[in-house]
Amino acid sequence: MSIDTYHALSKAPKLGAPLLFAFHGTGGDETQFFDQAQQILPDAGIVSPRGDVSEMGAARFFRRTGEGVYDMDDLSRRSEAMAKFVAAHKAQNPGAPVYGFGYSNGANILASVAMAQPDLFDRIGLLHPLIPWEPEAVPTLAGRRVLITAGKHDPICPWPLSQRLIDWFAAQGADVATEIHEGGHELREPELLALRTLLTAQ
Repeated sequence: MSIDTYHALSKAPKLGAPLLFAFHGTGGDETQFFDQAQQILPDAGIVSPRGDVSEMGAARFFRRTGEGVYDMDDLSRRSEAMAKFVAAHKAQNPGAPVYGFGYSNGANILASVAMAQPDLFDRIGLLHPLIPWEPEAVPTLAGRRVLITAGKHDPICPWPLSQRLIDWFAAQGADVATEIHEGGHELREPELLALRTLLTAQ
């Protein structure tokens, strides 16, 4: 795998700045969060890949057979491919901290990669993730800064599963922050402020 595995928008980091990966939601593309990522961390390197799975024309990062029903074999394969893509960019920027955030399907691929390859990301922002399986313990996530946001009435990501994921990351020893609202799957301003805090904290 190489830095060209996915079609992506990217820019190189300035000296000493982090490398930030931005993962879009279902139906989004590489432009969905690219400008926002640059606004939050102007000096950072930005890598915003486009999902290479099409669901009736909507770009995604892995296949599913229904709402909240994942093709787990496909998720495993594509998580491995994404991990190698991230690692290739990381190798081109030695010493740069690596941050990642994703929304919805983008949050799900990021979570899956972080669970399989916990050393890839130093900070992880999961905006409305849905992890319907029970992950195994990953003690090497200890100390990682993780943000999880959710809506308590999200029809796509049921709140009990969001709470279970929050508890799981905390049990691994991650430094977990949350931003929860009473709405649904939409992103709200406090979530974006929490993401900024995650990515810019010293």
